[in-house]
Amino acid sequence: MVHVVIGGQWGDEGKGKLVDIFSQKADVIVRYHGGNNAGHTVINDYGKFPLHLVPAGIFNPTATVVIGNGTVLDLEVLLTEITMLKKAVPDISKRLLISPRCHVIMPYHKILDSLYEAAKGKAKTGTTGRGIGPVHADKVSYQGIRLIDFFDPQILNENLEIALKIKNPILRAFGEQPLQRAEILKTKLQEFAQVRKFVKETYPVISEALTSGNYILCEGAHGFFLDTDWGTYPFVTASACVPATVTAGAGIPAQKISRVTAIVKAYTTRVGSGPFPTELINTTGDKLREAGHEFGTTTGRPRRCGWLDLELIRFMAQVTGATDIAITKLDVLDTFAEIKICVGFTYRGKPVHYWNGDAHWLQKVKPLYKTLPGWQTSLTDIRSLNKLPPAAQNYVAFIEKTVSLPVKMISVGPERSQTITH
Repeated sequence: MVHVVIGGQWGDEGKGKLVDIFSQKADVIVRYHGGNNAGHTVINDYGKFPLHLVPAGIFNPTATVVIGNGTVLDLEVLLTEITMLKKAVPDISKRLLISPRCHVIMPYHKILDSLYEAAKGKAKTGTTGRGIGPVHADKVSYQGIRLIDFFDPQILNENLEIALKIKNPILRAFGEQPLQRAEILKTKLQEFAQVRKFVKETYPVISEALTSGNYILCEGAHGFFLDTDWGTYPFVTASACVPATVTAGAGIPAQKISRVTAIVKAYTTRVGSGPFPTELINTTGDKLREAGHEFGTTTGRPRRCGWLDLELIRFMAQVTGATDIAITKLDVLDTFAEIKICVGFTYRGKPVHYWNGDAHWLQKVKPLYKTLPGWQTSLTDIRSLNKLPPAAQNYVAFIEKTVSLPVKMISVGPERSQTITH
């Protein structure tokens, strides 16, 4: 079985916790896109782990964990993560595989990321500044440097020489000092030497797992509405965020996917710039942020907060072919007397849908709300659906009915145990 877990909103939906839970029964766990601009926090018996590159399923001691070719790597971040994990997962070197086809984030990618954002001024995209966009740009313009290049320092040196012939003039144009090839080469080869033992062609491992009928869990890194095509472009990420990305990013045929779980936060958050129809720039938004501890795992930036938007979730479900939903952070709504849910949009007084316009147009739509009663009691100790307060059960049922998908899992706290499955 191939089970793909995706974010159903703008990221930060709590995918790390759910992947950690699903992975306990998985044979192979695969990260197939994105880079260290994604952050998944896992809290389990081993401790609290902010992960950016290594799949959250690493804590299953019997599973093989794969960083697929669609993932872009910052070697420094990867090393820091592996060092952190070794304390809790001593056999990580036996179970972690990294595709040699992964593109590598170089120092100029991070510098250019920041320079491009600064040049945009008020129109900035709101990137994490991790070099993700520039490394993907190099990938599709045939200027990328991959892990496989590091196995031959001469090839790496030649590729880096070409890259700097292109990048250094751009840096000078922005008033920056040019980068030195020898210095970059030395640092990156030192980093690669420490991860070299993990680098191995991953396709045969995944292919064998498919042939054997193993449970393959594919971990999405971002939210659907950050997808480069279907998201709120240009306020998006640099990779595709739909389930079928597993074909490009890991070599898994799309027709092999048997389950797609969309992770949906019980309200909506967004980091960075871009339209957000249900955003609450008031004390209610502040209350959601504080109750939900809504600060980015990767950047630490405060997240923008608003009510749950089912107009977006319906569209996401239709495009992705999601088979079920997992709701996270339902407990964050515990103290609200009333809870609003967006069920549609209007534009100039007429009903419209998300797909009717672009990101600039979306900033002008008005959300249509359905108001539901809150439950005003703590959910953190509840472990079964029928033990939820009637108002909380009604909230979940309303989501299921509106989106036409079953809710299979509900998170009522950050701990692995604080989960309702049905």
